[in-house]
Amino acid sequence: MRIVFMGTPAFAVPSLRALAGAHDVGLVLTRPDAVRGRGKRLEPSAVKAAATELGIDVLETKRITDDVMAVIRAAEPDVIVVAAFGCILPDAVLEAAPLGCVNVHASSLPRWRGAAPIQRAILSGDARAGVSIMRVVHDLDAGAYCRQADVEVGEKSCPQVMGELAELGARELLTALDQMADGTAVWTDQDESKVTYAKKIEKAEMLLDPAATALDNRRRVQTSLDAAPARMAVAGKGVRVLAARVAEEGVAQGEVLVRHGRVIAGCADGAIELLRVKPDGKREMEASAWAAGLHQSQLAWEHA
Repeated sequence: MRIVFMGTPAFAVPSLRALAGAHDVGLVLTRPDAVRGRGKRLEPSAVKAAATELGIDVLETKRITDDVMAVIRAAEPDVIVVAAFGCILPDAVLEAAPLGCVNVHASSLPRWRGAAPIQRAILSGDARAGVSIMRVVHDLDAGAYCRQADVEVGEKSCPQVMGELAELGARELLTALDQMADGTAVWTDQDESKVTYAKKIEKAEMLLDPAATALDNRRRVQTSLDAAPARMAVAGKGVRVLAARVAEEGVAQGEVLVRHGRVIAGCADGAIELLRVKPDGKREMEASAWAAGLHQSQLAWEHA
């Protein structure tokens, strides 16, 4: 099967690699090089790096112009596969391949259509997070799906859940394409009454809050990514919280207890223990190492 692949972040790479191992990927579209992560230099997207390694032609674009459409058509794809491309697709793309255009979407549709499905699942306390192989249609993430699978969330970090779903999505994608090719794929329309939307996570949502529950604050830490990190201020100094858990100790709301190398922050109904942190202007470290520099046994904390 000849494929045009569209994707940008690390989530899309397992799907690209799976396709390259089983089919003929003639062209990869991805977002242009950009300043990514914590560096100040231009970096290629994760998909561009993988495609270059695999020896696949890459076209970088922010939108689908007439010239881009000409390149897509020239590749003569049997199917177009999308995985977190980050660009609105015009109807011309959806009609450019005989088998249509399918998307590896990181949710159990119809729950969490939109930009940040994995983060919204974790932040909302969903027990499981899923992936769907769906047809791309004109409306946002509204197409029928033919494959779905999910993983347990538990206390896994967002990058952990993303990694698991990326691998799971790649496997489901290969099965879906086989079924599409032999005509056995069964497409299920989404139940519109169960639709929820996963809007982009804003930085303000990730700020830890003494007035919130311990569980809500822990979920903010779980959901945290570089673009919107979980932060707090201890004794007026900002710190990013990289890992935390709900603590058994009782600590007053807004207070921080430092004891035997442990750092425990009081919330509305209990407390969270900070496990790994990055104080502003310093390196990442275990909270126990950070605790050695906190010279008071009891401190106050607030929004960063």
